[in-house]
Amino acid sequence: MSDPTGRPWPRRLAASLVVLAGVVGLMVWWSRPEPIPVTLERVGRGRVEAVLANTRAGEIEACQRAKLSTLQGGRIEFLGVKEGDHVEAGQVLLRLWNEDQAAQLRLAESQRDSARLRVGDACNGAENASREAARQAALRRQGFVSPAREEQARFEAAARNAACAAARGDAVAAEARVRATAIDQRRTTLVAPFPGTIAKITGELGEYSTPSPIGIMTPPAIDLIDERCLYVKAPMDEVDAPRIHVGQPARIRVDALPNQQFTGRVRRLAPYVTAVEKQARTVDVEVDFDRQQEARGLLVGYSTDIEIVLDVREDVLRVPTGAIRDGRFVLVYRSEDGRLEERSVRAGLSSWEFTEVLDGLAEGDRIVISLGREGIKAGAKVTVNDPADAPKS
Repeated sequence: MSDPTGRPWPRRLAASLVVLAGVVGLMVWWSRPEPIPVTLERVGRGRVEAVLANTRAGEIEACQRAKLSTLQGGRIEFLGVKEGDHVEAGQVLLRLWNEDQAAQLRLAESQRDSARLRVGDACNGAENASREAARQAALRRQGFVSPAREEQARFEAAARNAACAAARGDAVAAEARVRATAIDQRRTTLVAPFPGTIAKITGELGEYSTPSPIGIMTPPAIDLIDERCLYVKAPMDEVDAPRIHVGQPARIRVDALPNQQFTGRVRRLAPYVTAVEKQARTVDVEVDFDRQQEARGLLVGYSTDIEIVLDVREDVLRVPTGAIRDGRFVLVYRSEDGRLEERSVRAGLSSWEFTEVLDGLAEGDRIVISLGREGIKAGAKVTVNDPADAPKS
């Protein structure tokens, strides 16, 4: 059979099929998925640490800090320091008006002095009476005086000795009154309990200072800080507490000094859990600076973060922790065809940054670390950001 042109119809059908196949092939080629750009990293060896980090910001604390107030209220008569001053232990910082107590102390001291004089007079008389009684007893034995005279002398000596003892007791009581009055006077005086820096003063000269009544918080008159010894206190999640022990190494980062890192050691783990409303239950951990001289100049109250080092492995096969999916899978790049292969790995020690690989990868393998992009999965055709890692043509 032939068509009107004289050509057989099978030849025309074959030509049509060729054209159709070309069109379909062209459409498939144009609709093929574009390779997905990925970022790779070579599996290498290095250091892996297991660390714990605080759940909320910690802060720098002073080893010694005292918020001082007088034991009683009164008008500020003497203020010997200002904020920022360095003071020595025993230095008088503040004194309230206490002229009435000073007058009571002077009165007690004069009474003590009078009591001491009476002791001398009474005890001298007792000593003389005792000697006279002894002399009368000797004369009685010789028959020169009557027994009644001897007995009278003996009674007189006893009375004088009793008066001496009473005078001594009065002197002791007078001395105790002086000490009690002096102690009472100290209730109006603030003295530095240790060397440090005045952080804050509440009140001015001539103002009335009131101590905190029981159950009512009022600002202290003077806030004293010993900045020679600093440490960090930070909250850790309660589930991490069993793995924290005194003496563990730690790293300290201060928000105000982002480019500087300090080393330290755990000094204390709080023996109780702190429950803050609408927040995680935490345990306070205190960390000492390894070198206090490096911490000099840091301000008490600075925001800090700590990392407690639980374990360290050196020179182990490792991958970025973020490259592991579901805790056990990574995507390996095949350079021969430019596709991704899913591989199961056995992980060891892990941190936020790196995870130790015990099995499943070899040094030099290239794995995907840009897992957040759409379409990144096993079998996907990819293009590498680094041209040196692109598949060979």
